[in-house]
Amino acid sequence: MSNFKVVIVGAGPAGYFAAQALQNLANDDCTFEIDMIERLPTPWGLVRSGVAPDHPKIKTVSKVFEKIASHENFRLFANVEIGSDISIAQLQEKYDAVIIATGSSLGKKLGIPGEGLRGSLSAATFVPWYNAHPDFVGVDTPLDADTAVVIGAGNVAMDVARMLALEPSELDPTDTADHAIEAFKKSNIRKVYISARRGPEYAAFTSPELRELPKLEHTNVIMDKGDIEAAIVRTGDEPEKEVKSNLDAMLLIAENPKSEHERTMQFLFQHTPKEIIGTDRVEGVVFSTPNGDVTIKCGLVITAIGYQAHGIEGIPFKNGKVVNNDGRVNENLYVVGWAKRGPSGVIGTNKSDAAAVMQLLVEDLKSPKNVGDISVLLTHQIVVSRDHWKKINEAEVAAGEPHGKPRKKSVTREELLKHADL
Repeated sequence: MSNFKVVIVGAGPAGYFAAQALQNLANDDCTFEIDMIERLPTPWGLVRSGVAPDHPKIKTVSKVFEKIASHENFRLFANVEIGSDISIAQLQEKYDAVIIATGSSLGKKLGIPGEGLRGSLSAATFVPWYNAHPDFVGVDTPLDADTAVVIGAGNVAMDVARMLALEPSELDPTDTADHAIEAFKKSNIRKVYISARRGPEYAAFTSPELRELPKLEHTNVIMDKGDIEAAIVRTGDEPEKEVKSNLDAMLLIAENPKSEHERTMQFLFQHTPKEIIGTDRVEGVVFSTPNGDVTIKCGLVITAIGYQAHGIEGIPFKNGKVVNNDGRVNENLYVVGWAKRGPSGVIGTNKSDAAAVMQLLVEDLKSPKNVGDISVLLTHQIVVSRDHWKKINEAEVAAGEPHGKPRKKSVTREELLKHADL
């Protein structure tokens, strides 16, 4: 029997699904010892720091991750950073295969004037801020104006707009960061625009997300019926299934606009941002539209136009992702998830993607190296193991219970490590 040692870099959905695929591929002739490295003291990636707090159902996939992690041949090495604590070359030397599952955490830029003004943020900064990511606790998020503009036509843009337009008390029973709930409760924002460069038929929203919008209890949701009807005409008699589902959901919103609440989310289609205006801070956005330029006054602009991967020394990157051939990078190095294909799909997309790459990895394996593992190289780091994470998890859940929350997240590394008794 051959026992192979594999290391996965990144403890988000793609990493866990890669581990699960390897566990499923193990047989009488071939077994796997899996080590998972994570930069933060906490695993789960975007399920913890990306999914909107008011969508707790999506977060239940963490139960699947916990089951994968309970496997006797699985170890977690969290609070360990590739580059500063250990290198890719060292991992390639120690393991039979190295899998990159680091996701895409950098927000793409619009490349227009005014993007550097105070009050102009990327969703890649704003989302982890309200989700209690340790690296984004002190983000300057001015919420003192009455209007915000979210630029983008995907679910992240919709999440951001919804978080800004909700009645903040609706977040009390969620795991939103305490500092964010406090800020939202003081917020003056009452009008949130979501702007899309193209027509409704091209929007990357998903229909389940759209269908939830009319259920918002304290927020008006507005779409121009003419925009949606024109898009339906443009798509013809046989639109793609997802496009038809989206347009049907949009038409329902457009035909039943709410107008009784003081908080409003309004969708703007065929609005291309040209410039963010202001002197010391954001004061408005100039859009190009089919009817000429339009300026919307606002004090906050959040761009949600996509993500790209962070570069890692020793790994080839191009166009914001790892250069790869069906997940193969080079000798004993593989990539899965957003770092492989770019920021596309939902959490479940990573499952089939990882399974396909792991199948190739297993086909490539020859004989085990048997040269030890990384534990001997991490003697100076404070490493968060699976047992340490269990303590952090239990402490957060216990802290949330008296408040009716699924958990009360700790936001600083110091506090997280304290929970772990480290």
